[in-house]
Amino acid sequence: MTDRTKADALREHGTLNPRPDEVTDPKFRVGDFFDPRDIVQVKYEMLRRVRVDAAAVTTATAEFGFSRPTFYEAKASFDEGGIAGLVPKKRGPRGPHKVSPEVLQFLRARVGSDQVIHARELARDLFDELGIEIHPRTIERALGREKKRRTEGKG
Repeated sequence: MTDRTKADALREHGTLNPRPDEVTDPKFRVGDFFDPRDIVQVKYEMLRRVRVDAAAVTTATAEFGFSRPTFYEAKASFDEGGIAGLVPKKRGPRGPHKVSPEVLQFLRARVGSDQVIHARELARDLFDELGIEIHPRTIERALGREKKRRTEGKG
Protein backbone atom coordinates (compact mmCIF):
# COMPACT_ATOMS: atom_id res chain seq x y z
CA MET A 1 0.00 0.00 0.00
CA THR A 2 1.30 3.45 -0.86
CA ASP A 3 1.03 6.56 1.23
CA ARG A 4 -0.66 8.78 -1.34
CA THR A 5 -1.24 12.25 -0.01
CA LYS A 6 -3.88 14.77 -0.95
CA ALA A 7 -1.14 16.84 -2.58
CA ASP A 8 -0.27 13.81 -4.75
CA ALA A 9 -3.90 13.49 -5.84
CA LEU A 10 -4.19 17.21 -6.57
CA ARG A 11 -0.97 17.12 -8.59
CA GLU A 12 -2.13 14.05 -10.52
CA HIS A 13 -5.40 15.76 -11.46
CA GLY A 14 -3.73 19.06 -12.34
CA THR A 15 -5.48 20.94 -9.52
CA LEU A 16 -2.54 21.60 -7.19
CA ASN A 17 -2.28 25.33 -6.52
CA PRO A 18 1.29 26.36 -7.34
CA ARG A 19 1.12 29.26 -4.85
CA PRO A 20 -0.86 28.13 -1.79
CA ASP A 21 1.18 30.46 0.43
CA GLU A 22 -0.42 33.46 -1.32
CA VAL A 23 -3.90 32.49 -0.07
CA THR A 24 -4.46 34.71 2.98
CA ASP A 25 -8.21 34.25 3.44
CA PRO A 26 -8.71 33.25 7.11
CA LYS A 27 -10.81 30.16 6.27
CA PHE A 28 -7.82 28.67 4.49
CA ARG A 29 -5.51 29.23 7.46
CA VAL A 30 -7.53 27.40 10.14
CA GLY A 31 -8.63 23.76 10.12
CA ASP A 32 -8.24 21.32 7.29
CA PHE A 33 -11.50 21.60 5.33
CA PHE A 34 -10.41 24.63 3.28
CA ASP A 35 -7.16 23.67 1.59
CA PRO A 36 -5.07 26.42 -0.07
CA ARG A 37 -3.39 23.74 -2.19
CA ASP A 38 -6.72 22.91 -3.92
CA ILE A 39 -6.92 25.44 -6.76
CA VAL A 40 -10.53 24.56 -7.61
CA GLN A 41 -11.66 25.19 -4.03
CA VAL A 42 -9.66 28.41 -3.80
CA LYS A 43 -11.09 29.78 -7.05
CA TYR A 44 -14.63 28.79 -6.05
CA GLU A 45 -14.31 30.55 -2.70
CA MET A 46 -12.88 33.63 -4.41
CA LEU A 47 -15.90 33.75 -6.74
CA ARG A 48 -18.27 33.18 -3.80
CA ARG A 49 -16.63 35.97 -1.83
CA VAL A 50 -17.41 38.46 -4.62
CA ARG A 51 -20.88 37.18 -5.47
CA VAL A 52 -22.29 36.32 -2.04
CA ASP A 53 -20.29 38.53 0.32
CA ALA A 54 -20.18 41.42 -2.19
CA ALA A 55 -16.43 41.85 -1.77
CA ALA A 56 -14.58 43.95 -4.32
CA VAL A 57 -12.81 41.94 -7.00
CA THR A 58 -9.44 43.49 -6.09
CA THR A 59 -9.91 42.56 -2.42
CA ALA A 60 -10.92 38.99 -3.23
CA THR A 61 -8.10 38.44 -5.70
CA ALA A 62 -5.56 39.70 -3.19
CA GLU A 63 -6.89 37.39 -0.44
CA PHE A 64 -6.92 34.35 -2.70
CA GLY A 65 -3.61 34.95 -4.45
CA PHE A 66 -4.87 35.60 -7.97
CA SER A 67 -4.85 38.46 -10.44
CA ARG A 68 -7.95 40.29 -11.65
CA PRO A 69 -7.70 38.70 -15.13
CA THR A 70 -7.59 35.28 -13.46
CA PHE A 71 -10.74 36.18 -11.50
CA TYR A 72 -12.62 37.07 -14.69
CA GLU A 73 -11.37 33.94 -16.47
CA ALA A 74 -12.49 31.82 -13.51
CA LYS A 75 -15.88 33.56 -13.44
CA ALA A 76 -16.44 32.94 -17.15
CA SER A 77 -15.35 29.30 -16.81
CA PHE A 78 -17.62 28.80 -13.80
CA ASP A 79 -20.57 30.48 -15.52
CA GLU A 80 -20.10 28.19 -18.49
CA GLY A 81 -19.17 24.90 -16.85
CA GLY A 82 -19.98 25.10 -13.15
CA ILE A 83 -17.44 23.80 -10.67
CA ALA A 84 -15.89 21.58 -13.38
CA GLY A 85 -15.10 24.74 -15.33
CA LEU A 86 -12.64 25.71 -12.60
CA VAL A 87 -10.42 22.69 -13.24
CA PRO A 88 -7.35 23.99 -15.09
CA LYS A 89 -7.16 23.09 -18.77
CA LYS A 90 -4.16 21.31 -20.16
CA ARG A 91 -1.73 23.65 -21.85
CA GLY A 92 -0.37 23.32 -25.34
CA PRO A 93 -1.85 22.68 -28.73
CA ARG A 94 -5.15 20.85 -28.97
CA GLY A 95 -4.94 18.51 -31.90
CA PRO A 96 -2.67 18.29 -34.89
CA HIS A 97 -2.12 21.96 -35.69
CA LYS A 98 0.49 21.21 -38.36
CA VAL A 99 -1.76 18.83 -40.28
CA SER A 100 -3.60 21.40 -42.35
CA PRO A 101 -6.14 20.44 -45.04
CA GLU A 102 -3.36 20.95 -47.61
CA VAL A 103 -1.06 18.52 -45.76
CA LEU A 104 -3.86 15.99 -45.32
CA GLN A 105 -4.65 16.14 -49.04
CA PHE A 106 -0.96 15.59 -49.82
CA LEU A 107 -0.83 12.57 -47.47
CA ARG A 108 -4.05 11.09 -48.86
CA ALA A 109 -2.70 11.34 -52.39
CA ARG A 110 0.55 9.59 -51.42
CA VAL A 111 -1.09 6.86 -49.36
CA GLY A 112 -3.86 6.32 -51.93
CA SER A 113 -1.45 4.46 -54.21
CA ASP A 114 -1.07 0.71 -53.83
CA GLN A 115 2.53 0.92 -52.68
CA VAL A 116 3.43 0.95 -48.99
CA ILE A 117 4.84 4.29 -47.88
CA HIS A 118 6.24 4.77 -44.38
CA ALA A 119 5.63 7.88 -42.28
CA ARG A 120 9.32 8.74 -42.27
CA GLU A 121 9.29 8.77 -46.07
CA LEU A 122 6.10 10.86 -46.10
CA ALA A 123 7.71 13.35 -43.72
CA ARG A 124 10.69 13.67 -46.07
CA ASP A 125 8.40 14.13 -49.09
CA LEU A 126 6.39 16.80 -47.25
CA PHE A 127 9.53 18.71 -46.45
CA ASP A 128 11.01 18.35 -49.94
CA GLU A 129 7.84 19.28 -51.84
CA LEU A 130 5.99 21.67 -49.51
CA GLY A 131 8.73 22.84 -47.14
CA ILE A 132 6.68 21.64 -44.15
CA GLU A 133 8.42 19.77 -41.35
CA ILE A 134 6.18 17.28 -39.50
CA HIS A 135 7.26 14.46 -37.24
CA PRO A 136 6.55 10.97 -38.64
CA ARG A 137 4.51 10.07 -35.55
CA THR A 138 2.22 13.07 -36.18
CA ILE A 139 1.69 11.77 -39.72
CA GLU A 140 0.88 8.28 -38.40
CA ARG A 141 -1.71 9.69 -35.99
CA ALA A 142 -3.31 11.87 -38.69
CA LEU A 143 -3.57 8.95 -41.09
CA GLY A 144 -4.89 6.74 -38.29
CA ARG A 145 -7.66 9.27 -37.60
CA GLU A 146 -8.44 9.39 -41.33
CA LYS A 147 -8.69 5.60 -41.49
CA LYS A 148 -10.91 5.53 -38.41
CA ARG A 149 -13.25 8.16 -39.91
CA ARG A 150 -13.56 6.18 -43.14
CA THR A 151 -14.23 2.96 -41.22
CA GLU A 152 -16.85 4.60 -38.97
CA GLY A 153 -18.50 6.21 -42.01
CA LYS A 154 -19.27 2.76 -43.40
CA GLY A 155 -21.97 1.01 -41.56
